[in-house]
Amino acid sequence: MSELDLYDYPLPAELIAKSPATERDAARLLVLDRASGSIAHRTVRDLPDLLRSGDLLVLNDTRVLPARLVGHRAATGGKWEGLFLGVRESGLWEIIGQTRGKLRPDEVLRIPRRPPAVPVEESGIQVSFAQTPSISPIDDALRLKLVERLEDGGWLVQPDSNASHVDLLEQFGMVPLPPYMERETATAADRERYQTLHAQHPGSVAAPTAGLHFTPELLDRCRRAGIQTATVTLHVGLGTFRPISADRLEDHLMHSEWCHVSTNTVDLIRKTREQGGRVVAIGTTSVRTLESASQSGVLAPFEGATRLFIRPGYTFRTVDVILTNFHLPKSTLLVLMSTFAGRELILNAYANAIAAQYRFFSYGDAMLVL
Repeated sequence: MSELDLYDYPLPAELIAKSPATERDAARLLVLDRASGSIAHRTVRDLPDLLRSGDLLVLNDTRVLPARLVGHRAATGGKWEGLFLGVRESGLWEIIGQTRGKLRPDEVLRIPRRPPAVPVEESGIQVSFAQTPSISPIDDALRLKLVERLEDGGWLVQPDSNASHVDLLEQFGMVPLPPYMERETATAADRERYQTLHAQHPGSVAAPTAGLHFTPELLDRCRRAGIQTATVTLHVGLGTFRPISADRLEDHLMHSEWCHVSTNTVDLIRKTREQGGRVVAIGTTSVRTLESASQSGVLAPFEGATRLFIRPGYTFRTVDVILTNFHLPKSTLLVLMSTFAGRELILNAYANAIAAQYRFFSYGDAMLVL
């Protein structure tokens, strides 16, 4: 058995959530106490009762971009599908994609305007919170000229418009849903519900999924219970979809993601600690951001790329409590949670969640690790 096999678990396919719950905060919540090893079953709405007055919630305020692009090669008409990954200082886009045949420099990809979202089938799903930026129409198609092939197989491309990448993706991109949701096109519900209500800064290609459970009402109840909130930003990258490929964790090359911790958030965390409160990270993206800003031994304002891979032997410097969704087997996120709470304790909690028919992954239920 390899080291990676220690982070595997059997998951029945029917427990993978392919659509959001009717209401964001109606998700079930498995509560794991690290000190006693006890497990309780609650709901996300119970969070104000499960935390203490003086605790601080830290949420990731990244906004998911409609980063999935579907079009064709202008010269041949062959289908092309890809994903926007980021913008270089030069203004060139970094993308990955797939098509039949071999792409060549100077070739052009034509991306038609995004089709209307598929109507919501689950009529009870709430989709009224998130907002899409209001922008003016640009053209009937976006053209991307291939400039340079990258070592990892991606391309640098030049868009034929001076509009911002955010505006262009809003008109020509689609929500990049994880493969396990098993649908070709995102629904109208996906465009709203695969976005947190506190999303502010566009840049992610996947949602920070623990934050999907929060509503204004839930955050207001937390505040009335003496629980404050702060934000960090981490733009979730392509590595989210990539499993660990090495048998030994130390051989895994962690993907790079941009993150930011403000002076205001640092001050709130210091004040919380001074007054005996706990730092409650909402999602593993918030965990990685806070811990990346603490690598000197003391939390400090931070802005830049992080490749932090939290694995056994790591000492947590800032995070005291984690609220997170359930993660894929053999993933860096499952390793992170196992490092925080202990591998056997986490796998036992997962076994309990499976026995209790919890819903897993992005649109699934959550776990609070105290």
